[in-house]
Amino acid sequence: MTRDTPPPGKRPAAVYLAARGFERELADELEMRQPGCVTERRERLFVSSAPPIPAAWAQNIWLEPFFLPIASVGDAARQLRGIQRNWHCHPVDLYRRTALIAEHLPPVKARPLVFGENVPVSPLGAWTLWERDLLLLSARCSSPFPDGEVRFEEDRFNPPSRAYLKLWEAFTLLGERPAPGELCLDLGASPGGWSWVLGTLGAHVFAVDKAPLAPGVMNMRGVDWCRGSSFSLSPDMTGTVDWLFSDMACYPGRLLDLVRLWHEHGAARRFLCTLKFQGETDHASARAFAAFPGSRLLHLSCNRHELTWFFNPTSC
Repeated sequence: MTRDTPPPGKRPAAVYLAARGFERELADELEMRQPGCVTERRERLFVSSAPPIPAAWAQNIWLEPFFLPIASVGDAARQLRGIQRNWHCHPVDLYRRTALIAEHLPPVKARPLVFGENVPVSPLGAWTLWERDLLLLSARCSSPFPDGEVRFEEDRFNPPSRAYLKLWEAFTLLGERPAPGELCLDLGASPGGWSWVLGTLGAHVFAVDKAPLAPGVMNMRGVDWCRGSSFSLSPDMTGTVDWLFSDMACYPGRLLDLVRLWHEHGAARRFLCTLKFQGETDHASARAFAAFPGSRLLHLSCNRHELTWFFNPTSC
């Protein structure tokens, strides 16, 4: 058997790695968008017979998967090295044998990123031992990070909350961030984790919340706080902003109404918002956000039961 002649009935078109703890959300998303596409599942890995799609609840997507028969541990390592150098293993079974294969592969050093660094450019493939003598692998994946999880050298002193990591990751993956002097509206900003990030970038931040920001953020140059409700703020009060941010704890449907208001008024050039689900996942609202042309909907490494939505109309 070769790459072009996989075992009968085993011709995957994509493999999705669910975000940790959100296997049900990924299963529901795939079934809604490509009914019946999942042919096999092992733990967080979903094998699909349909072409890959940008699934929001997938932490990583194996874009060109295939099954590869192996004769031994050494043969598995030899064949993987023959395809490319860098591989990350995601074990789902046969853990000891999987570890022995991994030991024969070149190490991949996944050090934490310093915010501002670019994403790795070297291709990182993914593989798993599906059966004792059968690998499932893909040399191309949607993420250049192991299992799609981004780690940073954290700042444990200056930001008032760990929410800042969401913006660091979003800006890193998107390749876009506010430029110095751009006007950013941060809704539901307290205690100021996102305002802190935006302020460090040199943006002019207008933060809105009923609660004040942490003193260290309140005193940052370029950060202005206004006491009030984000849902009472009208686009007419601010004029056009370069970015609208929201990490508020509110129902996604309510956030959608707010976003539509600002979008219809043409009052924000870009949006970056967190959809926070309470109870059951609101897939309908998630689809409504994703329907905006120029949108990206993704689960960040530090997201919990939430998705991050980015909208830039110039990218559509």
